Amino acid sequence: MKSTLKSIILLCVFSFGLIINGFAQNTLTQTIRGQVVDTDNNQRLSGVSIKLIGTEKGTLSDTLGQFRLISVPIGRYSLQISLVGYETLVLPEILVEAGKEKVITVSLKETTQQLSETVVRSARPSSQTSLQTITIEQTLRFAGTFFDPARLATSFPGVSAANDQANGLVIRGNSPTGTQWRLEGVEIVNPNHLSNAGTFSDRPTQTGGGTNILSAQLMERADFMTGAFPSDYGNVLGGVMDVHLRKGNDQKHEFTGQVGLIGVDFAAEGPLSRQNKSSYLVNYRYSFTGLLAMMGVKFGGEDIRFQDIAFNLSFPTKKAGHFTVFGMAGISSNVFQAERDTTLWKFQKDGYDIEFKNRMGAMGVTHSLNLSRNTLWKTTVAVSGLETRREGFQLNKANFARTLTQVDAFRKTRYSLSTSLTHKITPKVQWKEGVIITYQQDSVQISNDGVSKGQLEGLILQPYVALSGTLATRLTFQAGLHYLNYTYNQTQSLEPRISLRYSVTGRTAFTASYGLHSQLQLPQTYLSLFNSDAQLNLFPNKKLGFTKAHHYVLGWEQQLTALPKQSSLKVEVYYQSLFNVPIAQANSQIAGSNSFSALNLIEGFTNVGLENKGTGRNYGVEATYQQFLSKDFYALVTASLYNSTYKGQDGIERNTRFNGNHTFSLAAGKEFHKRANRTFGVNVRVLWLGGYRDSPIDADASKLAGRTIYKTSELYTIKVKDYFRPDVRIFWKRNKPNYTRTWSIDIQNLTNTENEAYSYYDTYQRQIVQQFQLGMIPVINYRVEF
Repeated sequence: MKSTLKSIILLCVFSFGLIINGFAQNTLTQTIRGQVVDTDNNQRLSGVSIKLIGTEKGTLSDTLGQFRLISVPIGRYSLQISLVGYETLVLPEILVEAGKEKVITVSLKETTQQLSETVVRSARPSSQTSLQTITIEQTLRFAGTFFDPARLATSFPGVSAANDQANGLVIRGNSPTGTQWRLEGVEIVNPNHLSNAGTFSDRPTQTGGGTNILSAQLMERADFMTGAFPSDYGNVLGGVMDVHLRKGNDQKHEFTGQVGLIGVDFAAEGPLSRQNKSSYLVNYRYSFTGLLAMMGVKFGGEDIRFQDIAFNLSFPTKKAGHFTVFGMAGISSNVFQAERDTTLWKFQKDGYDIEFKNRMGAMGVTHSLNLSRNTLWKTTVAVSGLETRREGFQLNKANFARTLTQVDAFRKTRYSLSTSLTHKITPKVQWKEGVIITYQQDSVQISNDGVSKGQLEGLILQPYVALSGTLATRLTFQAGLHYLNYTYNQTQSLEPRISLRYSVTGRTAFTASYGLHSQLQLPQTYLSLFNSDAQLNLFPNKKLGFTKAHHYVLGWEQQLTALPKQSSLKVEVYYQSLFNVPIAQANSQIAGSNSFSALNLIEGFTNVGLENKGTGRNYGVEATYQQFLSKDFYALVTASLYNSTYKGQDGIERNTRFNGNHTFSLAAGKEFHKRANRTFGVNVRVLWLGGYRDSPIDADASKLAGRTIYKTSELYTIKVKDYFRPDVRIFWKRNKPNYTRTWSIDIQNLTNTENEAYSYYDTYQRQIVQQFQLGMIPVINYRVEF
């Protein structure tokens, strides 16, 4: 009897707990707060109306530009921000969860005439054309991106990965070496782990890698630009990934824990001082494959490890401006140890021990200060460094003695200062002037199908000016000049930039942009060595100038429907005329060198003297349909048709290595809410890309040389099969009082399609071997925010 009574009491208590818990779950709320500033001069704006679309909630910003919406039920919203004399702005895809406050910074653009329609965007635009903004929320939602903004960028038109093992980006037919990474306004060294992932012969690159070192937990947004860059961007030809860090919560401590196949990471943020609004944000991550390696488990026969840490500290002051201190660091390694049982050897690689190690770090300080109501001074001082070394040891079959036969070692250090003054001359016109000064050191040691060895150092000077504003009621412009000087070999370039945007109505606009752009060569290109007349010729390419390009872009944008669907269509036509490209010197005696062009380089170089007489062309048309997440559904559909060609010393126009001719991407997702606090979601992404170009291999010559020898007169005449990959991400999210937890599974290449990568001559099999890209990869992940 007593046991029965006890059971009934326990059952009642448990049931009562479920009722109370269910009631609390159905009424879970959170706070949305932030600050509104002027886009041009960073002045705080008071009296701004902030409305939560679809609800009756709203507020006004105070004298410090701050606003707060309390007791907002969990879910997804759009914010409408409006102020007389400024554009009315709608911020879509605002995700409110129980685990964390939603803290945002909003920038409004002053205008002389209110348009009839609102402007829908997720962040402040830095360019009028060829711009996509990547948010942290998108990296957590899109399928097959593994929380990496570069992998997400392959959903955009004209963008594809050089190999799906890594995030090196081919943008409008340009080599991944044409992509620049920026952090808080300055160019940094390659911020990626495992930079040898997916490359020919497993050799490291100067850009891209297996995964990004900077965790998406710290990212406020990334501005991704693909052409005709504004005048404050230089030393780049293909594209820019400009990452901006978010500030930690300055009022309460919050945490995020995550574990999955990518890694185990932990983030923390909160106030350093509630009185002066200073805050911290820090994230540490250790690779899951590294944990497996500790237990003796290898991934694909290799010991793969990486770990990283990143932080951002914010220190606002009353009179001295706003300071931040930021940093990131990561180490990674990839070790392949050959089986000592030679009967298990099947390929050339099986006879080698290969050791790869990579270290990267960056640290800096930013400062912004309003010198007057209409003048903003911003400065960033930063240092970034990279050290990469890959060694290949050939094994003796008899005693397994190791002989070092392959070395690829790089060191790069950048000390950078970026400072600018922005003047708001009138509500219609803004003036910006600035300079980026970088002291760059490079060290190269390559002994792998050629020799490149030495050091180079010099200043990269980049002063610029920009004028922007309104020419007429619906016509805005950006115009400027950028100057690039590399003191190592006294090369320089003066580059004009201009763009126009005409709004036919509040929902239709036409854009046009032009820019002259240039970029330094890879350090191994300057430092190549080769034999001429039995004598070693040191650094014959030291005086090489920049590769340059004229960028032309025409665009049309249409907002298809009124709010709340927030869908749009954008079409761009572009033409990129490249010149001053390094090609073989006219008197080169090395066979096949007359078809060489630096436009095809990723990880390699050439042992010939070079001169800046090559050309290239990239042109195409791109279309983007986007529907922001509204009514539990979002979609991003992009497509492009393009052509990418070059001319070497022989004057023959050939396909570049990266001429796939087309890209297509579909990313979409649907969320289902069985209860107010529970969300089930399905996200899909499909990539269909034209195959890149490969070159015929001379099997007989390769057999004699003991390495892959191409038929140089037929470079890039083989088009590999089209690339096709469907990805899916399924997640289950549950909000409970004060925390949110999410289970998810990402499956890359759901159909396990064998996508061709490249071919090589395998010296062990004595035949040409086809290499493929990644097959199906499932990634289970658990995330909790509190």
